Amino acid sequence: MNATDDQINQPLPDHNQSLVTRTLHEWKQLALMGAPILIAQLAQMANGVIDTVMAGHASAEDLAGVGIGTSLWVPVLLFFAGVLGAMQPTISGHRGAQEFDKIMPATWQGIYIALVAMLLMIAVLINTQPLLTILQLDAKTNSIAVGYLDAFAWGVPALLLLTALRGLTDGLGHTGVIMAFSLLSTLLNLPLNYMFIYGADLGVIQIPGLGGIGCGWATSIANWSATLALLVYLNRSKTFAAFHLLSGWAAPQLAVIKRLLKLGLPIGFTSFIEVSMFCMIALFLAPLGATTVAAHQIVLNLVSLFFMLPLSLGIAITLRVSFLVGATDYSEARLLARSSLLLALGVGCTNASILFLGRDWFASLYTSDLAVQKIAADLFLLGALFQIADVIQVTMINVQRGYKDTKIPMLIMLLAFWGICLPLGFALTFKDWLTDEPMGAAGFWTALIAGLICAAILLTRRVFYFNPQQFRHT
Repeated sequence: MNATDDQINQPLPDHNQSLVTRTLHEWKQLALMGAPILIAQLAQMANGVIDTVMAGHASAEDLAGVGIGTSLWVPVLLFFAGVLGAMQPTISGHRGAQEFDKIMPATWQGIYIALVAMLLMIAVLINTQPLLTILQLDAKTNSIAVGYLDAFAWGVPALLLLTALRGLTDGLGHTGVIMAFSLLSTLLNLPLNYMFIYGADLGVIQIPGLGGIGCGWATSIANWSATLALLVYLNRSKTFAAFHLLSGWAAPQLAVIKRLLKLGLPIGFTSFIEVSMFCMIALFLAPLGATTVAAHQIVLNLVSLFFMLPLSLGIAITLRVSFLVGATDYSEARLLARSSLLLALGVGCTNASILFLGRDWFASLYTSDLAVQKIAADLFLLGALFQIADVIQVTMINVQRGYKDTKIPMLIMLLAFWGICLPLGFALTFKDWLTDEPMGAAGFWTALIAGLICAAILLTRRVFYFNPQQFRHT
């Protein structure tokens, strides 16, 4: 790859243009990179929806087993995916600096980290029985959850290898590559689920119906198919001819691995802090009854779907900021970082307006139970405010990841979720210490808003006072 080719996907800005023109140009770049990321994120979410719907049609026990199994592997995966998230800004920074000779060695160090992560994640997933015992599940649901996780574990190497390779493709600005193979995985998952859940006669091969356990096998096969297809594509594609995995092989380099872990571990812990917080809220709300829990899950599900847009935008910001810093265009990086606050406010207010105006309709889409609808509609009011703060914090934290500043943002999120949200949520939900009477589920959503406002303010302040010229590209 030469300098001319490098300009095609992420052109350097023209500083002779006006500030407004340059800002709009940067936003256009974010849209071009972010749109494929959004589609990839939605495709990955669709896999979970497909598993849930198809397992639910098998039996209630199958649905429960798959649901519990999913709740166990998702936090683990998000942690390791966060650690490997150091790859994108690292490779994008090398690309911006025209350090093409460092890209494949960095890619291979990411693969070595992924290999260790595979072993650790598999070890966790195949040894969940002690935790399941604590949950006191019935024998059938327990068996399905264990079988589902054992089957899913076979696909973990493919899943983490694909995540590591995403660092290469996204880092080079080709975000559409992972989009394509994520869609492939989703398209394969649907028929594979049908065959392994309900059984299939393929003539030569007889596939027995495995119920919810079949979801694990289907997902594993889909993950391996997508990853192997990606490897073939990278091997044959002219776009990646200069970045061939085999010819670009590099031995382990402890110094590079250490830098990647220093950048990636805080990202992984940040993801774990966030997802564990929502798991804790679900557990705390359980004593309030099925109606309240159902309403909470409805709101959380839709808010999570809306979150995919700012999350995708944030990943694109990380890629663009790290590219500009690598190119030593600090003024443009600062312009993008600060103007992204306006973009975040626009996205957040739009999402909040949709949730606010459509709260009754959204609630009715999820359930016909009027009691659940009423609680959900009320929680959607808080969910709308939550969106604004959440969009700002995820945008600002991704700006800092582009600067390779991840430790302090992790501590900010720890303060927001575990220092503010959890204790304040418990007090508002179950006690009358701060209110005339306990608020119920609304208490935790109010606490989430308070915590995220705090995080948004602290992260925004760090973005505006951060000096990217002190950053040393490595």
